[in-house]
Amino acid sequence: MKTKKKNKDKSSWITGGTTMMGLGVGFILLKYSVMYFLAALLIGIAVGLVITPFIPVNKFNKSAKQS
Repeated sequence: MKTKKKNKDKSSWITGGTTMMGLGVGFILLKYSVMYFLAALLIGIAVGLVITPFIPVNKFNKSAKQS
């Protein structure tokens, strides 16, 4: 039986999370215009893609290598 390798990198969760937040805001704004819905969704994706590179991949491993 093969065991799956756990991915400890959670930086991809940032993009998904901000997309979900944009979707939620978009549903609130949907009653005003469909374009507001699309704008909120795209802003959520963009914010996630901008924040993701700033999240350290393995901050515990980096501190262990320094000492």
